[in-house]
Amino acid sequence: MWRRVSSLTQFVSPTKSSSILNQPASTSKIWESFTTQKPNLEKGGTSFKDRIPFITFVLGGPGSGKGTQCEKIVETFGFKHLSAGDLLRQEIASKSEYGSMILNTIKDGRIVPSEVTIKLIQKEMESSDNKKFLIDGFPRCEENRVAFEQIIGAEPDIVLFFDCPVEEMVKRVLNRNQGRVDDNMDTIKKRLKVFEALNLPVVNYYAEKGKLHKICALGTEDEIFEQVWPVFAACKRVIQ
Repeated sequence: MWRRVSSLTQFVSPTKSSSILNQPASTSKIWESFTTQKPNLEKGGTSFKDRIPFITFVLGGPGSGKGTQCEKIVETFGFKHLSAGDLLRQEIASKSEYGSMILNTIKDGRIVPSEVTIKLIQKEMESSDNKKFLIDGFPRCEENRVAFEQIIGAEPDIVLFFDCPVEEMVKRVLNRNQGRVDDNMDTIKKRLKVFEALNLPVVNYYAEKGKLHKICALGTEDEIFEQVWPVFAACKRVIQ
C-alpha cells in the first residue's frame, strides 16, 4: 500500500475541476465537514493569528534537492518543516475518518482537494509553538496558491525556487532507488514536464511580486546552502 501512495504530490488538486464540488456526493459531505471545521486558534492563551506566522514556500521539481536544504534551514534558522505529502501520509496512517477518505480517494485515482491539504497544513501551523514555517512542495499550481491564500488568509513572506536542470533531476531521482515502478528516464521526464507546466505560473507570480528567490540547485549541499543562507539571514523576523 505504501508503495502506491509513496508519492502523494500528484494527488494534490492541480485544477479547479478537482475541487470538493466534483467529488462523489458521499465523499463530498465528509470533505466539507473536514474543511469547514473551526480551527483551534488558541494555544497558551495566544491566538495563532496574533502570532503573525513567517511563511516560506519551498518549490522545486523532484530531485531538485529542496528536501535536503529544508533540513539545513530548520537546523540553522529554527523553522518548522511542513511537507504536503508527509501530512497526507500522516493523516492516512492515523486511520481517522478523513485519513480513510484520503486513502480511498487516492486509490480510486481521484485528486485530494486543495482545501483538504491546506487544512492539514493549517492544523499543523495552529498547533505549533513555532511561528516560522517552511511549506515544502506546495503550492503546485495556481489553484493551490489561490486556495492557500484564501483559507490561511496570508501570503508567503519568502518563496524559494530550487532551479535544477531536467537531466540532473532525472539522474538524482534514478539514483534514489525508491522502488517506484515508474522510476525510469521516460516517465520521470514526463513527471517533470507536468510539474513545470503546473508550477511555472506560481513561480512567475511570486517573481513579479518580488518574493521569489531562485536558487541554483547544482553543486554540493553546502554550496547550495551558501545561496540559501543570505535569504533568511537578511530577514529580521527570522533571526530574532
